[in-house]
Amino acid sequence: MPELPEVEVTRLSFAERIRGARILAAHPGLPLRWPLGCTPQSLVGRTVQDVQRRGKYLLLQLDHGVLLVHLGMSGSLGFRTAPAAPGRHDHFDLVTTQGTLRLHDPRRFGAVVWSAGTQVDPARKLLGSLGMEPLGEQFDPAAFHAGLRGRRAPIKQVLLAGDVVVGVGNIYASEALFQAGIRPTVRADRLSRARADRLHAAVRQVLARAVERGGSTLRDFSSATGDSGHFQLEAAVYGRAGQPCPQCATPVRLIRQGQRSTYFCPRCQRA
Repeated sequence: MPELPEVEVTRLSFAERIRGARILAAHPGLPLRWPLGCTPQSLVGRTVQDVQRRGKYLLLQLDHGVLLVHLGMSGSLGFRTAPAAPGRHDHFDLVTTQGTLRLHDPRRFGAVVWSAGTQVDPARKLLGSLGMEPLGEQFDPAAFHAGLRGRRAPIKQVLLAGDVVVGVGNIYASEALFQAGIRPTVRADRLSRARADRLHAAVRQVLARAVERGGSTLRDFSSATGDSGHFQLEAAVYGRAGQPCPQCATPVRLIRQGQRSTYFCPRCQRA
């Protein structure tokens, strides 16, 4: 699943090129996770003023309204000046004066949704419960610790939930917890302020590094220019069950939490 770094890498790969473009046509394909929310024809003539991100949503700010794009489980965006004919897994084309933005989504769990603004439905419903942006200024250590103190679930599950901090996917949660020296099964409300501060710093560092490395391509992710990510190549624990920990050489362990794989070092990450 594309997580925050992959979505941010996608945004960076086409935002400047589409900014100021006028929409010439919108071509939905097979139904996606949620309906478009407007007629494709109503988008014609609108101008793309900016491309922002909130959590794992891309926000195409138009001169009237906003298009929210979610990549779902397996989606990716491409932006081409002369794209080929849509393939069987291409389910939305936004044709503009500066190129065509195409959603490729084999599993069709992604979405393109129009809203009159971010403070009204459906945008308000989709964005309203999201946690703090981990790469933004509002991701404050004190607020992060306060959010954890109200949660009795294992810390890894809380990171994935997205209501305290948004966009920390499975690979990044495992890597941040390793960097902070915290076992994934520890209850979130039992983390001291000092340990929460270490985790706060690790989350920021891991996600920033992932964006710098183009995200992670574990299966089929690519940016809007077709580039793969490389962060997975430098993972310390994720995907390395049974291999030596890079710090102490203890074999990395794999457990299941909420039907997700969790990797950790039993020696470096204490309970």
